[in-house]
Amino acid sequence: MEFENLFNRKTSLFVDDFSQNISVIDEALKNSKILIIGGAGSIGQSVVKNIILRNPKKIDVIDISENNLVELVRSLRSDNKYTMCEFKTFSIDAGSLEFELFIKENNNYDYILNLSAMKHVRSERDKFTLMRMIEVNIFNTNKVFEYVLANNLKKYFAVSTDKAANPGNIMGCTKYIMELFLMERSKEFLTSTARFANVAFSDGSLLQGIQKRLEKGQPISAPKDIKRYFIMPEEAGELCVMSCVLGNNRDIFFPKVSDELKLTSFPEIIKKYLHKFGYDAFECSSED
Repeated sequence: MEFENLFNRKTSLFVDDFSQNISVIDEALKNSKILIIGGAGSIGQSVVKNIILRNPKKIDVIDISENNLVELVRSLRSDNKYTMCEFKTFSIDAGSLEFELFIKENNNYDYILNLSAMKHVRSERDKFTLMRMIEVNIFNTNKVFEYVLANNLKKYFAVSTDKAANPGNIMGCTKYIMELFLMERSKEFLTSTARFANVAFSDGSLLQGIQKRLEKGQPISAPKDIKRYFIMPEEAGELCVMSCVLGNNRDIFFPKVSDELKLTSFPEIIKKYLHKFGYDAFECSSED
């Protein structure tokens, strides 16, 4: 993990869980045909890179970000530890007509992993992006259900969030409602999910913003009185794969709070991150 020293750990939170079950995971995914929706984001790419090591027969990746899909393909091709299976990417929206046509033509998957989500609380601030959040986090997931019911799928996995537990914002509410739909549909097919905390340096995250500000020579701002749990993208990928393969019907996987998973403040992380690149933080007393 590239930034493991920021969180005072050098191995994955799930290294023991994953190693103890690696033979089961490998056997389940070997020669499988897999569709990954939202597979070009930070978590999605980690899931793709984890699964491709298990020698699947076929992986199709859907994402609305054409650039992220291109980078995913380049990353896989540039690392010789990845043996490419039948691998295709499609820059389409999971709720679109194109997706419906795609899913009708491709009806032989063993696993579907749905990692698509709108995750920023700021998207609640206007009615237009709020409607889009509800569409992506709830209704698009429901659309995939219809495909699952029509085909002999081994498992459907949809990622959730820790904010679905006692949600305090609409984003958390949408994921909680998604879970309710998921549990209701579990009467008809096998499904599981995973909740986890902030994924460090994921696309659009505050910590990724630190990288961007540093690249552009801009000041860094962050709340000083808020602490968060953070996991790395690789850990998020491992948790999703374990939930998909090892989870029983209706299971929700999540990281267990331990000595390794501790609340961390943003200033603490920023100082360590700057020190990594040879800088010392200068704390300002105000925005001015």
